[in-house]
Amino acid sequence: MENLKIITMRDVEIEHINFIWMPYIAYGKITIVQGDPGDGKTTMMLAIAAAVTRGEEIGGSGNAAPADVIFQTAEDGLADTIKPRLEQLGADCSRVHVIDEEDKSLSLVDERIVSAIVKTGAKLFILDPIQAYLGGSEMNSANGVRPLMKRLATVAENTGAAIVLIGHLNKSASKSIYRGLGSIDIIAAARSVLTVGRLVNVDENMRAFIQTKSNLAPTGKPQSFGLDPVGGFCWLGECDITIDELLDGKKEEKSVSQVDLAKSFITGLLVQGEVPANDVFERGAVLGLSQITLKRAKSNLNIKSVKRGNEWFWTNQSNQEYQEVHTPVVLPLIPLLEKMEGENGDNMD
Repeated sequence: MENLKIITMRDVEIEHINFIWMPYIAYGKITIVQGDPGDGKTTMMLAIAAAVTRGEEIGGSGNAAPADVIFQTAEDGLADTIKPRLEQLGADCSRVHVIDEEDKSLSLVDERIVSAIVKTGAKLFILDPIQAYLGGSEMNSANGVRPLMKRLATVAENTGAAIVLIGHLNKSASKSIYRGLGSIDIIAAARSVLTVGRLVNVDENMRAFIQTKSNLAPTGKPQSFGLDPVGGFCWLGECDITIDELLDGKKEEKSVSQVDLAKSFITGLLVQGEVPANDVFERGAVLGLSQITLKRAKSNLNIKSVKRGNEWFWTNQSNQEYQEVHTPVVLPLIPLLEKMEGENGDNMD
C-alpha cells in the first residue's frame, strides 16, 4: 500500500485553542448560531463583529488588537440594513468586508472564501444564513452536507479564522440539538452551537442564548442581551434559563424552597444571639415551616445547639465574629407569609 500514511501521536505538536469569546466562539473552528426569525441572532453576531473590529474584549476574552471581519449575508441589504446596524454598534466599517456575489453566488465550498480570508486577514467569517449557501446540495442529506462541512472546517483550521454559520430552527424536533434545519451533520461539524431565543414574559426586548454544544471547553453559561428600539443592542450578562424556557420564549418564575425560606428565617432570628429551640419551632410554625425543614436549614447553616440548664438553644458559633463577617438577609414575616400563601402549609422537604 504505497499510499498509506501513518501519523504517530508522538510527533503531533499540541496546539492551544484561542477564543474570540471563551468558550462560545473559537478561532480556527466552526460555530453555529441558530434561532427563530426575528430573535436577534444576526444582530448579536453583528455586535460581536463590531467588537472584533475595535479589538474589544467580549465577556473578558477577546482580540489583542482590532481585526478584520467578513460578513456574508443573503437576507439583508448591505446599504439599508447591515451598514446602518454596524455603525450603530460602533464597528470600524473599514474592517468589515463582503464577497461580491453579483456575478456568481457563493457556496460553502467556494474557493473565494479561503481567498477572501487570506487577502483581508479576517479573523472572523460570518455566513448568514447557512441555508442560502449550500450550492444546491440537499441539506437534509448526510452525503450532501458532510463534504461541505468538512471542507469548511479545513478552511477554518488552515486560516485560523473563526467561522460562524447562522441558521434558522425547525419546529418539529423535541431536542434542541436537532432543531437546526437540515442534516445533523451540520451540527456535528460545529465545535460550538449557540441557540438564541427571546424571553417575552420577562421583557419584549430581551433575548438570550444558550450554548447547546461545546466540544472545546466546559459549556458556557447562558448570556442575555437587549434589543431596545431606542437604546439599541446591549449585553445584559449571564442569565439563569433552561433550553426549554428559551425555546418556549417564557422564563418560569422559580418558587423559593421551604429550606431556603427557613434559612433566611433562622439567619434573621439569630442575628442578635442565641434563641431557645422551642421558640424557633413555634415562630417557624407561624410561617408554615415544619421542624424537619427548620432542622435541615439549621444543618445547612452550621447552626449549633447548646444546652442551658434544661433548655436547648440554637446559636451561631462565635456569634460576634459571625455578625462582623456576614450581612444576614432578614425576611420580615409579612413577605414570608405571602410567599407561603396558597401552599397550604405543604412541606417541600
